[in-house]
Amino acid sequence: MHVAEITQPVTDLPGVGPTRSEDLSRLGITTIGDLLLHVPREYEDRATPVPFAGAEPSRAVNTVAQVVAHSYVGGGQKRTLKVHVRDETGIGVLVCFGRNFLARSLPEGKTIRIYGVFTHRYGDLQATAFEFEDAAAAPRKFGMILPVYPLAGSLSQSDLRKATAAAVRRYGRNVTQELPNSLVERRGLLPTARALEAIHLPASLDEPAKGLKTLVYLELFFLQLAIGIRSAERQRSSRPPRSLPRGFADRLAGNLTFALTADQQTVMREIVTDLEAGIPMARLLQGDVGSGKTIVALLSALMVVEAGHQVALMAPTELLARQHADATARLFAAAALDVSVALLSGTISTSSRKPLITAIASGSVDLVIGTHAVFTPDVAFRNLAYVIIDEQHRFGVLQRAALLQKARRPDVLFMTATPIPRTLALTVFGDMKVSSIREMPAGRRPIETHLARHGNEAKVYEFVRRELAAGRQAYFVYPRIDDTGALALRDAESMWQTLQDQVYPEFSVGLVHSRIADEQKRETMEQFRRGELDVLVATSVVEVGVDVPNATCMVVEHAERFGLAALHQLRGRVGRGVHQSYCFLVYAEELTDAAKERLKVMHATTDGFEIAEEDLRIRGPGDIAGTQQAGYLRLRIAVLARDMGTMNEARTDAFDILEVDPFLTGPAHVPLAKSLDAARAMNRHTPFSYSETEEST
Repeated sequence: MHVAEITQPVTDLPGVGPTRSEDLSRLGITTIGDLLLHVPREYEDRATPVPFAGAEPSRAVNTVAQVVAHSYVGGGQKRTLKVHVRDETGIGVLVCFGRNFLARSLPEGKTIRIYGVFTHRYGDLQATAFEFEDAAAAPRKFGMILPVYPLAGSLSQSDLRKATAAAVRRYGRNVTQELPNSLVERRGLLPTARALEAIHLPASLDEPAKGLKTLVYLELFFLQLAIGIRSAERQRSSRPPRSLPRGFADRLAGNLTFALTADQQTVMREIVTDLEAGIPMARLLQGDVGSGKTIVALLSALMVVEAGHQVALMAPTELLARQHADATARLFAAAALDVSVALLSGTISTSSRKPLITAIASGSVDLVIGTHAVFTPDVAFRNLAYVIIDEQHRFGVLQRAALLQKARRPDVLFMTATPIPRTLALTVFGDMKVSSIREMPAGRRPIETHLARHGNEAKVYEFVRRELAAGRQAYFVYPRIDDTGALALRDAESMWQTLQDQVYPEFSVGLVHSRIADEQKRETMEQFRRGELDVLVATSVVEVGVDVPNATCMVVEHAERFGLAALHQLRGRVGRGVHQSYCFLVYAEELTDAAKERLKVMHATTDGFEIAEEDLRIRGPGDIAGTQQAGYLRLRIAVLARDMGTMNEARTDAFDILEVDPFLTGPAHVPLAKSLDAARAMNRHTPFSYSETEEST
């Protein structure tokens, strides 16, 4: 039995009822297999004695002491118990905020085992957070190494320790060894069952590191196996080489008001080479905001359309899909191209949808531009041959697979305006070819980025007023929609009123966010695009796909609440015309170290590739790929910023095996294939996904 095959619900464990099960689900834990892979964040050494004399801020006391006295500080409801305890090296004080009842559990003369961080304050060696137990009883939480887990809801460390210990004893000790013995020995790993025990029930402080190394390697090894097999499967999907016509593409290129950059021309040649090759294309096109990826994609799409095939272009939001459709229709009409373009989204009425679905199925629509609606089962293509997925990391893997199933061995171009760090491109997209557009179109000026602390935003508002008076437009972006929530954050709805009534009464101010009806949202965006609105107040819904060349100011308030990728995308909404543009990041007084680093990076560079590398350094790929960024890689255990060495080892080992047996069909590799299938099944319930998100905390 593999870990991924332990699908029994956590409620099968003693002490895990509906409430705890619900709290565990917040941690992504629904099965016992999930629980076994929930790795502690640190460990408490309650086996090594540390007396009061050895107390340090970074070193917890772990000693046996006697209660020698009680005292109190404060009065009334704030009266607080202090328990004075002595070991053989000195005296410590337990400050019992809100726990005066401990006077009964800790009477004078009682001997206890105690664990906690003690610091010198007000002339005493004090601890406010501590654990203790009767020294006369058998140890329950002492004399051992205790794991400290990430928590959620009302879960306590005791809850998780009991549940994981039961899971290890009932299931973990019986799991199958998932790696060949040769790899286990070569890489100094533990058998899987032993690794689980070393992590959750360690006998010494050095055991968890060995267990973690094994689980990290396992996760990355199977990731690399999956990548390698995917590449081999595509190589096996051969077709006759072909030569695509260039007539439509040449006509559109000749009608453009600008010349393609050298990078665009290079990428175009790379894509066409793939489209004409005997193996279906799988290429990732990354380019900074505004670098001109879409026109390259359209030029390549025209070659496939002219050859008699259909093309689908996917966008993550209706706003972006509609903008792509409108811009494409204008470009094709101006070039007098007889190419049928249709927009398919979830808001299209039933009466309009039915004939559109019929037209797509018959092949009379050449280019379908759409949102998630294209994934639905009732959408069928006559001869879909080329799939372009914009902002690819915002689509779930299951959604992408659903689209690819609508065609037989299609060419696929993934596009992203969030450049991917080189380490991730090599390891996660290792089965794809990668193209990059770094060069910006001629005439674009670098965006000036300024930082402003809350309290100084009046200067920002005045600067924006001068731009508005000159006929330009501005965005104001906020981290949440309204003023609900525990934190005192400015919100879009309140600031829309303030900006409209008090700050810019002489200008027109619009508002968009995800709760506004789609039709109203589209109309507001169109008014802003036409120049009928001077200021657009918004949440992160404008992060992608909004192209208004006349907008020269982007003001992001509470910039510390946004990730680097989001800030870079928001900044990219300006600087899309010939005028000098500006980005103002307004931040709160108190900043975390990570927030300070993000703002420094934004101030220092406008290079999205450099920002991507800094984002990886600051947050690691788990967060880059996680909930807010909805990104490239969701790992349970490995942290690439820490584990790149292990990733490279795992990649080497996996590809060495696949070089001999590309599909793991040989007798020696059947167990590996079974383990890989189990790992895929475990992750199938948490695919990469996208939803329009806005911070609400």
